Amino acid sequence: MEKREDLRSFLPYLPVVMRSSTLFWPSHVVEALKELARGPLHSHVDSGHILFTAIEDIRNSLSLSSNSLAPSTSLGYSLFFDELMTREESRKWFEEVVPALGSLLLRLPSLLEAHYENADKVLNVGAMIGTGLRMLDSQEAGIVFLSRELIAALLGCSLFCLFPDHDRYMKQLQIINFDQLFASLYEDYSQKQESKIRCIIHYFQRISSDMPKGVVSFERKVLPFEGDADLISYPKSNFWSTSAIPLCKFEVHTSGHIEDQSGEAVEVDFANKYLGGGALGRGCVQEEIRFMVSPELIAGMLFLTAMEENEAIDIVGVERFSSYTGYASSFRFSGDYVDERDVDNLGRRKTRIVAIDALCSPGMRQYREKFVLREINKAFCGFLYQFKYQKYQKILQENGWSSEQFDASTLTHMETSEEEISNHEFEKFQNNYQRMEQGNNIGVATGNWGCGAFGGDPELKAIIQWLAASQALRPFIAYYTFGLEALQNLDEVASWILSQRWTVGDLWNMLIEYSTKRSKGETTVGFLRWLLPSLYGHGARSFDGDGCLVT
Repeated sequence: MEKREDLRSFLPYLPVVMRSSTLFWPSHVVEALKELARGPLHSHVDSGHILFTAIEDIRNSLSLSSNSLAPSTSLGYSLFFDELMTREESRKWFEEVVPALGSLLLRLPSLLEAHYENADKVLNVGAMIGTGLRMLDSQEAGIVFLSRELIAALLGCSLFCLFPDHDRYMKQLQIINFDQLFASLYEDYSQKQESKIRCIIHYFQRISSDMPKGVVSFERKVLPFEGDADLISYPKSNFWSTSAIPLCKFEVHTSGHIEDQSGEAVEVDFANKYLGGGALGRGCVQEEIRFMVSPELIAGMLFLTAMEENEAIDIVGVERFSSYTGYASSFRFSGDYVDERDVDNLGRRKTRIVAIDALCSPGMRQYREKFVLREINKAFCGFLYQFKYQKYQKILQENGWSSEQFDASTLTHMETSEEEISNHEFEKFQNNYQRMEQGNNIGVATGNWGCGAFGGDPELKAIIQWLAASQALRPFIAYYTFGLEALQNLDEVASWILSQRWTVGDLWNMLIEYSTKRSKGETTVGFLRWLLPSLYGHGARSFDGDGCLVT
């Protein structure tokens, strides 16, 4: 066990210790956890105040300084468990859930040992691919598989604030203990903060009575800045302007939430570059809410460092435990949620979440080509499945259409242009493209990414995500507008664009033409009105035979 590099490198970030290839809790911690496991008649832990005293004793046994916790943490635990919980809720928590958590944490060393023993066997492929718990640093593509029982134990450590703070800030890691979550409740009480904690407490109530089975995968995806013969590297503008890939289907939903989509589409997390954003603090917008209703997502905050512009994070297999209403200050926990998603052949629920961070407060710079490119490449990284590109290459070859070289700069630059392809050949290409998609109907479910609190232009972001999903060979994009007035004509504009049979390259070039004019102050209207002014009561724009705007 001690020879495993992944474990040795990550051990300083775990609360357990290792000696002679064995992971264990210090003896005083074992005794304290055993007392908790026996229930309040033995441990005398029957209130939030006493629970936090027990937590402090365990932290002291682990040589964790109480000074590293938020100042009002103890008061937050007391407020929630002693005042905000009903008497019956409190009784069940201390008589049933806390003992179950004590037993679960006692098993953490053995759960970790079993995890590392099986970490190289999860993916049944020829080469040994490591999936063990380790730091997934920036620019290091990799994947970690965690059993859901291990995730539950790790989150139990977060609740008890047992993770060391060992240079997490220097490593660009998020906070992982729950001290700020509870301290914020006391320091600036709000119903939304109480509801966030209720979601997490509900998760522990559920897993203490019925431990979930299966696994969750956490993957750091990277588009390399340097060329790679086996991977798509970070695209430049020419990659997009010359793309001949057809635009995928575009579905507009004016109501509903991304996580309520009934299919298996990839759900976009409007992420902070630090995964989870303010989930364990005061934050309560799209990303934070998703982490509260599916707390297994929080486990990724333990080992995934901040994302760079060429990176995304893909998480597959989490379960949703809570229902909710509202958003931001109106967010409210509204009870249990029964997640009926199927399980894949690796034991993961078919819930796919991709975290991509948009530009924050971009202002007018978001219209400059450099930043449009940054946003589309970020979304492309998140939506891309590299293996599908290899299948797409095969289809090109089967049709006799070649590319000079299948890399980021020339993948979509076909020697045979669309103008030279007969209608019959083009239809054959489209049929083959659709045939490739049969049996793999995993589209993208998204919405106003990078808008709202981040201040992005929703019309620009909608088109950028459509282009990225199409280029990534996703069969459709389901776009949730959340009733935003600026997008009231999105469905009509998307339908018109599809009727023109534009490619990714065509729409990209149109978007860049608009963005250039917008950044120079030559237009102040949104992209949808600029492209189709007739929908807004103005004269229609003219396009030539190549689909180019006639000015």
